[in-house]
Amino acid sequence: MSKLPVLEPADLPADAVEVGRIADAWGVKGWFKVLPYSASPEALLSAKHWFLLPAEKGAKSFFSGAVSLAVRQSREHSDSIVAMAEGVDDRDAAEALRGARIFVSRSSFPVAQEGEFYWVDLIGLDVVNREGVALGTVRDLLATGPQTTLVLAYEHEGKTLERMIPFVSAFVDEVKLAERRILVDWQPDY
Repeated sequence: MSKLPVLEPADLPADAVEVGRIADAWGVKGWFKVLPYSASPEALLSAKHWFLLPAEKGAKSFFSGAVSLAVRQSREHSDSIVAMAEGVDDRDAAEALRGARIFVSRSSFPVAQEGEFYWVDLIGLDVVNREGVALGTVRDLLATGPQTTLVLAYEHEGKTLERMIPFVSAFVDEVKLAERRILVDWQPDY
């Protein structure tokens, strides 16, 4: 008879950010493998409290709504993270979590260093060039090998279009999180 993990219902924090998903059990002692959404998963590794939501598709979860998971230990392993948590005591319990989406409160992220930004903080910022021309709003970011690229959405003749700007110091003059704005050296016709 398989054992289900012991999970407490919880309210998802207003500042919750989806940071990964549980891929599968790892070993026989309740550890599970996590696929992080970031190449630098510090927020996932530093948080000792995760919130889970059932998978949107694929694996069917035994729970519904948000639940709380107290993380005992997590560490990087190969191209993923492995973790163990309270109430997840064996392989069957870990397998029951397969597909669960992991959220962490934004307030529990480590403080970014000077000149570093979390992608989640850049989404929604307005991008303006040195001449004051609005170039769009950050809709997404792409990791394109050695650099990150801002993906902007903007309106032109009633259509929503996309513009991409490399997120490097050669083109990005300043990020003003408090003003929700990024100043760039970029022209609308590039």
